[in-house]
Amino acid sequence: MTWSIYLSGEIHSDWRERIVAGAEAAGLDVEFSAPVTHHEASDDCGAAILGAEADKVWHDRKGAQLNAIRTRTLLEQADIVVVRFGDKYRQWNAAFDAGYAAALGTPIIVLHPPEHGHALKEVDAAALAVAETPEQVVACLAYVVAGTLPGYTDRARAAE
Repeated sequence: MTWSIYLSGEIHSDWRERIVAGAEAAGLDVEFSAPVTHHEASDDCGAAILGAEADKVWHDRKGAQLNAIRTRTLLEQADIVVVRFGDKYRQWNAAFDAGYAAALGTPIIVLHPPEHGHALKEVDAAALAVAETPEQVVACLAYVVAGTLPGYTDRARAAE
């Protein structure tokens, strides 16, 4: 079975690339999807495709609705949703994605620095794992997808 992993959240760091590279290095049978991560393209897609809007509210709404087609579809197809909350910006979209995934019953792995624990306590409570690094996310995926645990060999399993 190929697992579908949706990578939601912060777009200003390399966390997605680190997870993808780690999963590839581990030989995991996974496929990744994500929102459009080019900030300006994501903001302007509705007006660029469907026509300009004089009012910024309607400009943003067109973009949000067009992005929602992609986001909802990929969230609904995902076996696991990884949601990253970064340091620099408030990621309202990430919080919405986490809530949507929770409502769908899709397992969530949340990724954020420890200092965000209080602000994200409800999101963390809905998640099945809370990681601090992309490498921890890869280790979670390796365990869930392939049953491998770093440092836990077949010999150790046989001894139990």
